[in-house]
Amino acid sequence: MSAPQWQARQYHYLSADSHVHPFLVDLWEDVRQATDGRFSTTVTAGNAGLPGSHLAIVDLLIAGDIEFYVLMGGILGPLVPAMEIQGLPFAFQDHAQVHATLDGPLGDYLRGELAAKGIHALPYGLLENGFRHISTVDRPLHTAADLEGLRIRIPEGHMFADAFASLGAIPVEVNVLKLYAALQNREVDAQENPLAITEALRLHEVTRHIGLTYHMWSGFNLIASRRFWETLPADVQQIIERAARKHVARQRAHTDALNRSLESRLADWGMVATRVDRTGFRDRLRGAGFYQRWRETTGATAWRLLENSIGKIS
Repeated sequence: MSAPQWQARQYHYLSADSHVHPFLVDLWEDVRQATDGRFSTTVTAGNAGLPGSHLAIVDLLIAGDIEFYVLMGGILGPLVPAMEIQGLPFAFQDHAQVHATLDGPLGDYLRGELAAKGIHALPYGLLENGFRHISTVDRPLHTAADLEGLRIRIPEGHMFADAFASLGAIPVEVNVLKLYAALQNREVDAQENPLAITEALRLHEVTRHIGLTYHMWSGFNLIASRRFWETLPADVQQIIERAARKHVARQRAHTDALNRSLESRLADWGMVATRVDRTGFRDRLRGAGFYQRWRETTGATAWRLLENSIGKIS
C-alpha cells in the first residue's frame, strides 16, 4: 500500500452511530483500497472541530479548507435557490420516485448550479434521510388546522419556515443538536424529522404524539470542494464516483428500511400515532400561495424538470 498522495477530510453533522456515518466510512475505505492507499480520507462525525453554521462550513468547502461535506439541499438555498426543490412539501409519493427524480435530469441541473458556486456534488451522491413527520409534546395531529399556533422547531432553510408559517404554525429555528433540550424545556412544542432522526436523537422521550405526515422528503447531498476536486486526476475522480454510487445506494436502502421498521415501534416508544389528511395540508399550502412563491424562487427550469418527473404540482 502506497503512502497517501491526497489526504482529505469528510465532515458531517450526524453522530457516529447514525444512518450516515458508517456508510461514509465504508465509501472512503473503498477509495483508499482502490487507489492502493494514494487517497486517504478521515470521516468526522458531529462536525467536530468545525465552528459556525452549515453555510459557514460550506464557505470553508468552497475555499478548499475542507474537502467533503454532506448537507440537506434546503440549507444550500441561499447559495443556489433551486436546491430548495429537493424538499418541496407533498411533492414526492415515495422513496423510489425521489431518487428517480433527483438522480435524473433535475439532479444534473442542480449539480450544474452548484458547480457554478464552487461546489462539486457527486452524481448519485444524495444520501437518504427520509420522509419527515411531525411529533408534538402534547397535541394530537389530524388535520392542518391542528398546527395553528404550534411552535415547531425547523432546521435552517427558508422553505421550512415558509411551509409551516403557511400552515398556521410558528416556526422556530433550532440547531438539531439542541433539539432534545428545546423540546424538554418547552422552548418549542413540536419538531419534524424522519423517524431515523427521532430515534437517533431520542426525541420520542420528549414528545408524545406523532402525525405521520410524510410532508417533506429530506436527504444529504455529498458535496466536494470544486477547487480540490479539480486537482484530482480523472482516474481518482472516477474511483470516488463509483464508490460513492455503490455506498450511497447501500445507505439509501438501509435508511428506507429503517424508517419503515420504526413505524411499527412507535407504540413501544409510548407515542400515539395518527395518519393525517395529506390532501388538506397540500390544499392549505396551495391556498396560501406557497407553491407559486416557490416556483418563482426555485426557477422555471428546476420546476419544469420536477414536474416532468412527478407530474403537475400547482
